[in-house]
Amino acid sequence: METVKVILNPYAGRGRGGKVAGEIEAAFRRGNVPFEIAETSVPGEGIALARRARLDGYAIVVAAGGDGTVHEVVNGLAEATPDDEQVQGLAVLQAGSGNDFADMAGSAREIDAAVHAIREGNTRDVDLGLVEAFDGHNTLRRYFDNNLGMGFEAQVTVESRKIKRLRGFVIYLWATLRALRAYDQPHFEVSWTDGAGNEHRVAKEMLLVSIGNSRRTGGAFYLTPDAEMDDGLLDMAFADALSQLGILNLLPRAMTRTGLHGQKSVSFGRLRSARIAVRQAVPVHTDGEILSREIERLSVEVQPGRLQVIV
Repeated sequence: METVKVILNPYAGRGRGGKVAGEIEAAFRRGNVPFEIAETSVPGEGIALARRARLDGYAIVVAAGGDGTVHEVVNGLAEATPDDEQVQGLAVLQAGSGNDFADMAGSAREIDAAVHAIREGNTRDVDLGLVEAFDGHNTLRRYFDNNLGMGFEAQVTVESRKIKRLRGFVIYLWATLRALRAYDQPHFEVSWTDGAGNEHRVAKEMLLVSIGNSRRTGGAFYLTPDAEMDDGLLDMAFADALSQLGILNLLPRAMTRTGLHGQKSVSFGRLRSARIAVRQAVPVHTDGEILSREIERLSVEVQPGRLQVIV
């Protein structure tokens, strides 16, 4: 078997990535899988490491960390892959706070099981999202594998980065409560093309817009509860502007698969592409990584089956 490149984020899961580094090395040795590990030291470095690994000929590149690590590795691999070719050979070793993409795609949670899957080489093809966003000065281009959040959802991500002492899902819950005090609900204009090619448009004040390739985000929130990662479409949810009490009422409902169904303040769509503009710049995240805190408009498209994942 060819050597596998492992890109490890030691800071993933508030330091869990560094703690399991020895376990990862031992698991690869037990599985008789040749490997090389490169650790990231600053945000964004995973993109460069993954791009370099693919250009250097590594057929399998492993993201060892959380959703942010996977996001960086996916972007690096995609940058090194021609636009008309599939992004192949992604594997994930879970070491993050949420691990949404890994769970939804079917990656093993246990390290030994994940290494065994790498050795067996079983794969599935999933869709990939591409966003181009304008922040008032520059156009930012980024792939996302799990979801994109615009507005309140992204403000929760901003707040979560300020929380240092908590771990796991509690981070996102506490960040949500903090975001209630820090986010205004501006006027959104959302237009999208559905799977049949029909055009739709909504314009009003909104709490958030969430575009999901999978059902789950933030470790426990099902904002796009019907999303399928391999249907060639992205799911979208948008919530009306709400009072703080209304947001608190919506929060526990978003933590179950069916909780948002039937909520009058939440609408859903399914899309091939979308365009979104706001009158007041808002934060945007891709896979839990802040793209910018001041996005004025963006466009999104799905790339069906573009990403191959070892599961």
